[in-house]
Amino acid sequence: MKYILVTGGVISGIGKGIIASSVGTILKSCGLRVTAIKIDPYINIDAGTFSPYEHGDVTYLGGTVGDIESMPFIEAFRQFQFKVKRENFCNIHVSLVPQPSATGEQKTKPTQNSVRELRGLGLSPDLIMCRCSTPLENSVKEKISMFCHVEPEQVICVADVSSIYRVPLLLENQGVVGYFCQRLDLPIETRPRKMLTKWKEMSDRSDRLLEQCSIALVGKYTKFTDSYASVIKALEHSALAICHKLDIKYIDSADLEPNTLKEEPVKYHEAWQKLCSADGILVPGGFGVRGTEGKIHAINWARKQKKPFLDANSTEFHPESKHPVVIDMPEHNPGQMGGTMRLGKRRTIFKTTNSILRRLYGDAEYVDERHRHRFEVNPELKDHFEGKGFHFVGQDVEGERMEVIELDDHPYFVGVQYHPEFTSRPIKPSPPYFGLLLASAGKLQSYLQKGCRLSPR
Repeated sequence: MKYILVTGGVISGIGKGIIASSVGTILKSCGLRVTAIKIDPYINIDAGTFSPYEHGDVTYLGGTVGDIESMPFIEAFRQFQFKVKRENFCNIHVSLVPQPSATGEQKTKPTQNSVRELRGLGLSPDLIMCRCSTPLENSVKEKISMFCHVEPEQVICVADVSSIYRVPLLLENQGVVGYFCQRLDLPIETRPRKMLTKWKEMSDRSDRLLEQCSIALVGKYTKFTDSYASVIKALEHSALAICHKLDIKYIDSADLEPNTLKEEPVKYHEAWQKLCSADGILVPGGFGVRGTEGKIHAINWARKQKKPFLDANSTEFHPESKHPVVIDMPEHNPGQMGGTMRLGKRRTIFKTTNSILRRLYGDAEYVDERHRHRFEVNPELKDHFEGKGFHFVGQDVEGERMEVIELDDHPYFVGVQYHPEFTSRPIKPSPPYFGLLLASAGKLQSYLQKGCRLSPR
């Protein structure tokens, strides 16, 4: 087993996730099996249930450790590197090389301070990934090499590119694969790989997109778009697959409610104008009652106006309702947040062949998707819904929980209990999101008639 640790310095949000994903993509293209693990350095907080407006990373700011709660994890990795031996452990440090507009000179001091602090904690970077707006000058690379005690070949330039899908290609062109072969003694070749050839074709295609498709994302945490990072990436993957630019219209669900009309009418009308002008509508999940009424209004409008719609694990409920449509699962304790969810990969069985989503999944009899929810549709109301044109086309293995719902006489009205965005990939987009983009672009029926094949690009 080989281990690669990715740390970040200078500022948060510098791109550790993109670097980790890009390295994983390169290694997978070499035929290796790769698993990614993200560590949330929160000791007394459940990272899965606290507000998305709060966030934190293992970061360094001006040579000072930013989050004291990350210290146990850093110390654990310091000890871990000796336990697994040097030939099985590699540290990638992602740092920032700013270029002030006043001088136009690339500054290395933030990176020097960040690496010095990392070394003081017992971790030495094997590769230094330098985030910069323009390619690193040779003199700058040599300076970082000298003061950070690494070879010039270990200083990798990660300049701004037109698409993040070019980052794996950028890393490979700078000999990252060769370094891993030598440093970790990996039994792989350094020649170009078929998977990266497909990756290059995809990244080239992303620069040539002409048509545009707009999706209204109606949620509770739209002020901070990283709250929906997985959802946004799933939309981007699907848009790229149908060769369309993606325009996401972020709408706070609370702005669609009648109370906003009374208090802030301008904001209310702007929100509804965004919703009505979008080609498709997506309502992702969220905890709590706030903004729920606005979500329901958006869903109702999409249903009546026959606007393509996807509801990915949302929870519309009223805690005191006498006829609850959405109920708490009996095996979990109501009122508790952390540790009371139905989590992980679960199987969904399609109960009918007459299902759009089943055809998008390649006419599969079942699918395995990741779940993360505490509520379910009240099974007592199943017959009532189906009598109104809503069909539960997917259920769990026991046939007790409703997993997928579709609406008759509608271009694309799909609701799923699971989180399909978690398994979406750039080369293999999530079928529910892919269907939403196809329907929003007016191409869904053509795609289905062709046997779920896209036209040659």
